[in-house]
Amino acid sequence: MTFQRARSEEQREVRRRAILETTSAMLDEMPVAEVTLNELSRRVGLAKTAVLRYFESREAALLDLLDDRTTTWLAELDQELAHGVDLNRPAMERAEQTADVLSRSLAAQTVLCDLFGAQGGVLEHNVSVEVVRRHKRAALGNLAVMAGLVRRHLPEIGDNAELFCLHALIMGGALSAYTSPPPSLLAVYESEPALAVHHVDLRTALRLAIITSLVGILPRS
Repeated sequence: MTFQRARSEEQREVRRRAILETTSAMLDEMPVAEVTLNELSRRVGLAKTAVLRYFESREAALLDLLDDRTTTWLAELDQELAHGVDLNRPAMERAEQTADVLSRSLAAQTVLCDLFGAQGGVLEHNVSVEVVRRHKRAALGNLAVMAGLVRRHLPEIGDNAELFCLHALIMGGALSAYTSPPPSLLAVYESEPALAVHHVDLRTALRLAIITSLVGILPRS
């Protein structure tokens, strides 16, 4: 794509959204670690210096994308929980249903899990205080929304909802790093299957982690 020079705030926002959409498309093809500012600039049709007028670094663009994708996913999760959790069932059954829905939904968001996995160790570095402040405000807002969804279907969780949700997102990011082995590891697994005994399936691993966390955090009757 090509652009004329952005001269208004509306034009700048169009340019900013185009950069984010291009970044999102790249993540559908490659992991976070392989996204570079040079390739982003080439695909969006702007000089790297021009991209840096909208996002101060690669990490800044990825943080904004993380916040946007989380917001979109939570809207989907709202509907999935509504259809997957029976409010008339006892607390432990609803906890299991919540774990089923949440693990299935989060495991399907492979790009989002990759972004969560890179958040603390990579994306929150090489960015200014203002970028981190904006990201943290958005992240806390999304966390509050997610906690509200869980609390609606499992009110017994009470004030622990946000902590549980934070742990679920961290687990999604951490576990996703082990679900796409590099070619060398796949070759080892193929030549010696016994070594693949602990190969991680994201949804299965997430469900176990989520239900364990839920059972541990629910009040004892």
